[in-house]
Amino acid sequence: MKDETPNRKKLIKYANGPSLEEINSTIEVPKNKNFLRTLSVYSGPGALVAVGYMDPGNWSTSITGGQNFEYLLMSVILLSSLVAMLLQYMAAKLGIVTQMDLAQAIRARTSKSLGIVLWIMTEFAIMATDIAEVIGAAIALYLLFHIPLVIAVFITVFDVLLLLLLTKIGFRKIEAIVVCLILVIILVFGYQVALSDPDWGGVLKGLVPTAETFSQHPTVGGMTPLTGALGIIGATVMPHNLYLHSAISQTRKIDHDDKDQVAMSVKFTAWDSNIQLTCAFFVNALLLIMGVAVFKSGTVKDSSFFGLFQALSDTKTMSNGILASVAKTGVLSTLFAVALLASGQNSTITGTLTGQVIMEDFVHLKMPLWLRRLVTRLISVIPVLICVTLTSSKSAIDEHVALNDLMNNSQVFLAFALPFSMLPLLLMTDSEAEMGRRFKNSFIIKLFGWISVIGLTYLNLLGLPAQVEGFFGDNPSKMQLMMADDIAYGLIAIVIALLIWTVVELYKGNKMVERINQENERITEND
Repeated sequence: MKDETPNRKKLIKYANGPSLEEINSTIEVPKNKNFLRTLSVYSGPGALVAVGYMDPGNWSTSITGGQNFEYLLMSVILLSSLVAMLLQYMAAKLGIVTQMDLAQAIRARTSKSLGIVLWIMTEFAIMATDIAEVIGAAIALYLLFHIPLVIAVFITVFDVLLLLLLTKIGFRKIEAIVVCLILVIILVFGYQVALSDPDWGGVLKGLVPTAETFSQHPTVGGMTPLTGALGIIGATVMPHNLYLHSAISQTRKIDHDDKDQVAMSVKFTAWDSNIQLTCAFFVNALLLIMGVAVFKSGTVKDSSFFGLFQALSDTKTMSNGILASVAKTGVLSTLFAVALLASGQNSTITGTLTGQVIMEDFVHLKMPLWLRRLVTRLISVIPVLICVTLTSSKSAIDEHVALNDLMNNSQVFLAFALPFSMLPLLLMTDSEAEMGRRFKNSFIIKLFGWISVIGLTYLNLLGLPAQVEGFFGDNPSKMQLMMADDIAYGLIAIVIALLIWTVVELYKGNKMVERINQENERITEND
């Protein structure tokens, strides 16, 4: 007898198709057009990636670093941006050449068990980033509209409605909206820095790294140049961006049998990425300059978003008369809150897309974007609500500090997960079996790639003990410090063991691909 039960649409499905299948190869690329016309068609994915380099997590580290050490850490922002350009170029190239995103490529070369471990790790990294977005958006709503923090945190959950709207208008329009929000952020901070009339000679001098840049002395406001540098690096290069770029670089429709067309796609995608990441560099540089030039040194004791907002409307903290007169109107503080809200919304879009990529390609599960966003945001809201509730009976400063500490402490997962995206990316783009002779990394890319991966992994692990210590508050006891160090060194041991496991499996996977390629070549020759 025929089953007449109606088919029900499942929310969670099996997925094993192209990366971000709904938008993969959906944007036509015109042929035989001039450079600018072709670049305009490829422009967009770089903006979605650049958002991760200017999210709320970057703001506090850059502004506080500027106020504490003036322009000393400017070189760290520059170096981080250059490393980001290199890593994102390799991620985009992997996606275009192999037609697999980073998660697919890792999963295809490793075991199911390792794939699940890496998926869980990357999910935690995305949630850690989402905590910063929740805090940033909730504070922006509180500052702009005086909405109580608890209610503001709940309101951030409803950005899923924004995402539902965006999924209906097309990927190209999403790219345009993200670019507009980035421009808002650049204009806001550009305006504030222009009014402050900074020491441009000092800015240029700060772009050159010195021994002082990574020194452990002096200590200003509980921060040394080294911890300030580690904070900027940790908030800048994020693991989920590599997964995202390797997926959205495949949205342009090209003939993969035509290697010249593939090479053209790699070239213009790199142009797009580098232009957008240059914008991200300027945003972070403007934030640091604002920390130096807008505020009088040492006048802002509360470095949280609340304190910075208050300082931008307080004439006593301003470094010159023009700023003080504009601060009276409340324009500076309002623009700051608007930029903070724009930053949080931008990160909402990219975080959700990345979540879909890793879920589909590590564990082959797929759910609607709105549901994916809702689940991630509800989980991320929980620690923020707990933090707000526990500090509601305390002073405003205590509440501000607690939220700031929560945002900073959440970044520990980024330091933990970053090597597991960087190392596989480098190994696969270095491989001729994976990329072909024409598209594997050149010697220069390979050299700087290994320097970047080893350097970033070392610095992230170096900063891990301090990050774990942050969970015990501003004045931990000796026992708590010992416990924090034990936890940190245990995590470092786990990272190293997992990295060895990953490298061994990727090596075996690469050898398998080499054997398959050789067999195919023999078959072709015999035919």
